[in-house]
Amino acid sequence: MIRGAACFRKLFQSSAVSSKVAARCYTAQAAVQPAIYSSDEESADIDWDNLGFNLMQTDYMYMTKCSDDGVFRKGQLNRYGNINLSPSAGVLNYGQGLFEGTKAYRRDDGRVFLFRPEQNAIRMQIGAERMCMPSPTTDQFVDAVKQTALANKRWIPPSGKGSLYIRPLLIGTGPILGLAPAPEFTFLVYACPVGNYFKQGTAPLNLYVEEDVHRASRGGAGGVKSITNYAPVLKAMKNAKANGYSDVLYLDAVNKKYIEEVSSCNIFLVKGNVLSTPIAKGTILEGITRKSIMDIAHDLGYTVEERLIEAEELISADEVFCTGTAVGVAPVGSITYKGQRIEYKISSDLSCKQFYSRLVGIQRGVIKDERDWIVEIE
Repeated sequence: MIRGAACFRKLFQSSAVSSKVAARCYTAQAAVQPAIYSSDEESADIDWDNLGFNLMQTDYMYMTKCSDDGVFRKGQLNRYGNINLSPSAGVLNYGQGLFEGTKAYRRDDGRVFLFRPEQNAIRMQIGAERMCMPSPTTDQFVDAVKQTALANKRWIPPSGKGSLYIRPLLIGTGPILGLAPAPEFTFLVYACPVGNYFKQGTAPLNLYVEEDVHRASRGGAGGVKSITNYAPVLKAMKNAKANGYSDVLYLDAVNKKYIEEVSSCNIFLVKGNVLSTPIAKGTILEGITRKSIMDIAHDLGYTVEERLIEAEELISADEVFCTGTAVGVAPVGSITYKGQRIEYKISSDLSCKQFYSRLVGIQRGVIKDERDWIVEIE
């Protein structure tokens, strides 16, 4: 995987990007500031048993910039707080920005781990190439995530109570008037303790298939984690939630009959011993949890398919579930499509619960990590 990242960086550096800044930006090793790390003996005053998915200000954030000299400065940890932006910043005017999401977990013995952070780094690099932006190297990205987790260690929930959600941002912060890449870029990482993403907690999701509003289209940026992908779905989400649904499942924009993904997560169907998920062809974000569940299902003897899935197949599916860094693995209790409510049996022996149990087991160290997914924060 690191070899793949190196190949990508070579490709990115040699590609004809319209911005001179983007073409000559290189990353520098982040500065380590252990003196401001939180004490292991401290503990945030939080009701860990009732931790939802809400913004909670923690202690520190990491920041580094790629300025007009074309080099990312040494990153540093600062107190969490607002950042200064020009009204003409590229991210504000033209949406030139990406974000990632990963988590830090605390095990029973108190040690802290990350889950596949290098995959987030590679995905950000791919997104940066699409959005004409420089990007941090895999090593710098992972180092920044580690620093942010350590600096906010007292905010990491006890084992089994949640996780520290870590949000890396890559944004065009330099001022620009005409449509062009920003002259300066900022890589920033902050963190927040979280529990369940959906308000109903671990209860099955009730999805609504949206036929008129589309999340992404061919040739667009739906396959990367661009900030521009999310605001356009807010109206559909708001309408769905007002009618009692958990979230929205979107169809492809061309044929309007193939399912793609939910607003903030990927989707899977189970039929017998076959696990199917929509194929990623530029309109679907390839989630890290999605990849992991596919590997786990294969290990457990399932046939795993990435293919075009017609919405009509939802009717005959044995089981449907969603995956994502924020949502984890969430079973779907019902899907409403063309006025018809399709209900799915919810039980303790669901395939998705087997997959999730194995995933959590690997994260907590109960099951052997044979793929080197876990990165310990020392």
